[in-house]
Amino acid sequence: MRLCKQIVKMADAMQPQLVERRRDIHRHPEPGWTEFRTASLVADELTRLGYTVKTGEAAIKKSAMMGVPDETILKAAQKRAVDQGADKTWVEKMSGGLTGIIGTMNFSNDGPVVALRFDMDSNDVSETQNEQHRPYREGFCSINPNAMHACGHDGHTTVGLAVAGILSSLKDELKGTIKLIFQPAEEGVRGARAMVENGDVDDVNYMLGAHFGFKMRKTGSIACNVKGFLATSKYDAYFTGVPAHAGAAPETGKNALLAAACATLNLHAISRHSEGVSRINVGTLEAGSGRNIIGDKALIKLETRGGSSNINKYMETEAQRILKAAAQMYDVKIQIEKVGGAAGANNTPELAKYIHSQAEELGIFNNIVDDCDFGASEDFSYFMERVQENGGQAAYVMVGADLAAGHHDSHFDFDEKALGYSVKALTCTAAGLLLGDNK
Repeated sequence: MRLCKQIVKMADAMQPQLVERRRDIHRHPEPGWTEFRTASLVADELTRLGYTVKTGEAAIKKSAMMGVPDETILKAAQKRAVDQGADKTWVEKMSGGLTGIIGTMNFSNDGPVVALRFDMDSNDVSETQNEQHRPYREGFCSINPNAMHACGHDGHTTVGLAVAGILSSLKDELKGTIKLIFQPAEEGVRGARAMVENGDVDDVNYMLGAHFGFKMRKTGSIACNVKGFLATSKYDAYFTGVPAHAGAAPETGKNALLAAACATLNLHAISRHSEGVSRINVGTLEAGSGRNIIGDKALIKLETRGGSSNINKYMETEAQRILKAAAQMYDVKIQIEKVGGAAGANNTPELAKYIHSQAEELGIFNNIVDDCDFGASEDFSYFMERVQENGGQAAYVMVGADLAAGHHDSHFDFDEKALGYSVKALTCTAAGLLLGDNK
């Protein structure tokens, strides 16, 4: 309890700094795998605080990356980051989109390994510019085209650095090891798998993740036992046919447009799974070259979801079978690319119960919720799944925040008082786990 009181005082004193940092990150949003400025800021601060910092291929398994932009986009993003104040040395280490950061501090060898995940990326959204929108009115609106922190990840990164600062100042009182994982490309569920497959959490005993808002839309509330993470897979399917004059020689063409249309209808006809939630959606279908040309190309962007990883695997298998069968039916070529994914997961009940006890002990929350159904996908589930498979415990927390608009909306903004609530809850929980107070 004494340590928690100390943490609360430190977090309260940080509030102006939290707001300043969050607004700086909000003003410079960077979509997945291009978080060069944000990651550089994180690496600088963690190094200053005394953490051992890994980035580049030391933190990311390159072969497991999904949905990476092309090299032209990455290089332009690197240049922009440096122009906007990023440290060039850090940025060069992250070439190729390897923007994950891991900060590790060892307090003693007789305690657990505790990890916290914070996501850094922004959305592909153009932020609204009118006087009713606080970021615009107060001068911290996005300056990067078609990029906006419309999901609160600017706040998550800010919270992560505050947690890092408090724990480092308490290092003489803590045990075990802390790992602070700053993850790229959460949007589109692309980034976590590459860090998990790198082995970064294989030694972790307790893993925590958090998000502002969603089901908790009031500042001062918290959900401690988030359930129902849907497993998901994101695919791009490219159909390539043969163009031909639609009037003079249609028989010489091979119609990729019709193959994609056939696949779309049959994808939505996949039988639902009897053991839980199963979903599929074709969100985009682009096809053809012109009115009088046999459609020689098509692109389907689709996703599958399942109440568990096994159910999602069933949906994936069926989707791939149908895509390939449609291509064969129309005698066209197909290339299927996986561009994102997340596992199905649930909080470890024991860890969720401990988070609840810490939230109560803090005495700052006016609404503490136990069970909260997520009903969506978040690639933190990859971390949860790996830690739990290895015998550890993992949990995801929703920290309440008053929202100006829904997530991914161009008017999104959140109550910055929630930054302090999150810092206090996560730091007190992490410190308690390091000291074994949950035993």
